[in-house]
Amino acid sequence: MKIDAPIVLVVDRDSAESRSLVARLSDPGWRVVFVHDGEAAIHALSETRVDCLVTELRIQRIDGLAVLARARKLNPEVCAVVITEGGDVATATEAMRQGAADFQVKPLNLDRLVAVLERGLSHQALVQRAAELESRLEERLGFERFTGHSAAIGKVIEQARQVAATRATVLLVGEAGTGKELLAQAIHQNSPRARERYARVHLGALAEGVLENELGEDGTLFLDEIADIPPALQVRLLRILQDHTFERAGDRAPHRVDVRVIAATNQDLDERVAQGLFREDLLQRLRVVTILVPPLRERLEDIPLLVDQFIREFNREHGRRVTGITRGAMEQLLAYRWPGNVRELRNAIEGMVVFADGRRPLDVSDLPQGARNSSREDSRTVQLAVGLSMAEVEKRFIEETLRSVRYDKPRAAETLGIGLRTLYRKLKEYEIG
Repeated sequence: MKIDAPIVLVVDRDSAESRSLVARLSDPGWRVVFVHDGEAAIHALSETRVDCLVTELRIQRIDGLAVLARARKLNPEVCAVVITEGGDVATATEAMRQGAADFQVKPLNLDRLVAVLERGLSHQALVQRAAELESRLEERLGFERFTGHSAAIGKVIEQARQVAATRATVLLVGEAGTGKELLAQAIHQNSPRARERYARVHLGALAEGVLENELGEDGTLFLDEIADIPPALQVRLLRILQDHTFERAGDRAPHRVDVRVIAATNQDLDERVAQGLFREDLLQRLRVVTILVPPLRERLEDIPLLVDQFIREFNREHGRRVTGITRGAMEQLLAYRWPGNVRELRNAIEGMVVFADGRRPLDVSDLPQGARNSSREDSRTVQLAVGLSMAEVEKRFIEETLRSVRYDKPRAAETLGIGLRTLYRKLKEYEIG
């Protein structure tokens, strides 16, 4: 990790001029490493990551070009200035070709040399910032953010990966807090439009003209809470999806747009259509591809992985030293129904980590009130609708039993009163992950 003070390696014979250079570079608060020959320079480079290099070309043992090559191999963004006597201009030109930022003929112009180094450090800061932003973007938007090994989340990720490469309109359906917006971002980030604009419009609080304003550029348009779109906007959105055109107030001709639409809802759109609140033709256009994002209670086996991820994340963010979670606390988390889904779990873990004191695991006493009072018996209740076939009933019982024992298959077989081989056969037969 780079320290705050930039490090400058100066490689030159000991002289009044080189000492003046070192003194000048020390003034702005830079850390200067001063060596007198090439061998010492190579050793210094192996010991310390340098930000800037000022080197004489003709130094003892190892020449300045070799030092420059080594420095650039260790730090491709290093800002290098070569210095030389008057008759060595050809070699200095070769050093520029190999990546040096500048060369100077002695006697040195210290003001110019410092200015070159400062520009080089500014460039390095921009490169480092860009790399950090790209890394954070990939971490925040990639499919790897969907932690879990459950069949339910695996199916969602596979569907999203397949649709990402296409132009198809996507409808994400799931309860609040299941990660629909995160999934929309991941689809965009893994699409051919990844470098184009991603815009989110919350249709539950949409001002007049906002939708058209967001269509000014190509890319991906994420329409959150699509069930709440006003009737007048439904007609305009339908036109966008059908004809790829829209109109702004005062314009004489319609505008063409090449935008990919991803919509999300936690409501039953078919029911909204039946109530006359949502256009059926718009619904058909929106659900070219529909992805059902499962609630957390249907992917309980992912909770331990999510908890581990959130603990590590909030340890870093809040400077805490939580070492994990006790078995008792985890059992309570697995028994709770999580009406707020992954968002609720994430918020709960953040609060627990924030209030944890010292280096220790989270325990039952750290749990929020709702999770602390959860009952394991609740997770063993199975509600069945009239009209289910016996095969569907059996499948439901097997699924709920697996959840109640945290997917311990031998224990599930024992609870169901069947052999383990029979359970595996049933899992395959009913395609239970």
